Amino acid sequence: MSRDILFDTEDGRFSYRVGGLLIREDQVLLQRAVGEEGYAVIGGHAAFFETNAETLKREFLEEIHAPIEVRKLLALGEIFFPWNGPCHQIFPCYRLRLTDESAIPLTGTFHGFDELGGERFDLDFCWVPFEELRQGALVYPPEIVPVILGDTRGVVHFVYRQ
Repeated sequence: MSRDILFDTEDGRFSYRVGGLLIREDQVLLQRAVGEEGYAVIGGHAAFFETNAETLKREFLEEIHAPIEVRKLLALGEIFFPWNGPCHQIFPCYRLRLTDESAIPLTGTFHGFDELGGERFDLDFCWVPFEELRQGALVYPPEIVPVILGDTRGVVHFVYRQ
């Protein structure tokens, strides 16, 4: 079994999490914990010696049973937030393409789950209209919203401190 690039040190936690954006017809597929309001980019922790593309393909198959193609790097985030103490996360985020459009619903919300450290998390996968994002929907990290909406050029580098 592969080992995630997620570990604790005496100074805090380090996380290498890769995200992917499926965008179609002015909507983006995001995830949120069941019962929560804010959205997050779908993805997961890379395993040691696994490429970012391999991570995304694995995560999308595990979480939503959807085969994807990784298109291009859109953003690279340096994220600092509390997670059982301070956490320093590196977050590359890619544009994706669904290779089998019959694999998942293409509108609305559907359910799935993820596991981390042996704990199961029930998730809603939501096609979020761009208009909802423009009206201020809570997305984590918030710096990814202009990237989703296509309001940026090239690869966007951002730092987010919660």
